[in-house]
Amino acid sequence: MRRGRRIAIDVGDARIGVASCDPDGILATPVETVPGRDIPAAHKRLAAVVEEYEPIEVVVGLPRSLSGREGPAAAKVRTFARELARRVAPVPVRLVDERMTTVTAAQGLRASGVTSKKGRSVVDQAAAVVILQSALETERVSGRAPGEAVEVVI
Repeated sequence: MRRGRRIAIDVGDARIGVASCDPDGILATPVETVPGRDIPAAHKRLAAVVEEYEPIEVVVGLPRSLSGREGPAAAKVRTFARELARRVAPVPVRLVDERMTTVTAAQGLRASGVTSKKGRSVVDQAAAVVILQSALETERVSGRAPGEAVEVVI
């Protein structure tokens, strides 16, 4: 397991959840929710978060269908991740499977007593936490960085 903090991002149309982990990659915690409608402003804020946290990598959740196919949402996230990778280089950006993370996050919040009205503002952060915990576990088990690297196009 590589040592170093990671940042995870759950990209949504309205909001973008952000999570981080400790340098030992043991525990992922929520960071913030970034408004997602203004993409250039979102990229700017996320670049600032990356600068502040100094991660060894950024993992971005890639939405796939249950069958594993990629649709329009995945294409949108791939475009988003490419631009983010350009902005945060040389910090690598990786795409990781995020199937069911928002559902898992919402269920966890409900189980802890968070109402759906209150939960909207934190469900994206909670989904980013689930994405990051999954990526960390994948690396712990396989010994390799999770997901696929996003190429930086200048």
